Amino acid sequence: MKVLKKPTIIETIRLNRLRWFVHVQRMEENRILKRVLYMNLGTTRLRGRPRNRWQDEVREDGRIVGKSWQEKVHNRDEWKKFLRTNSKELSNSAHANRMNE
Repeated sequence: MKVLKKPTIIETIRLNRLRWFVHVQRMEENRILKRVLYMNLGTTRLRGRPRNRWQDEVREDGRIVGKSWQEKVHNRDEWKKFLRTNSKELSNSAHANRMNE
């Protein structure tokens, strides 16, 4: 009998966040969604510890799956293969985070 390991909610969120980011990265430069993603509002951040922005989280997720992830973004087949092989890294990271809590 095989035991199936279902991804945790954290793994699912990280994978979906990376998928969405790559989807937007492949868009043309003049698309509104891509312009909004890189928009700078020109406001100052509040005092204290700064809250993580969405892009900070994506950068962290990318760091977890490997250094060469940004090079594979524009090739759809290569990206899917990369995600399949590196999704284990996200689950290992999620497991390490649970152990630290």
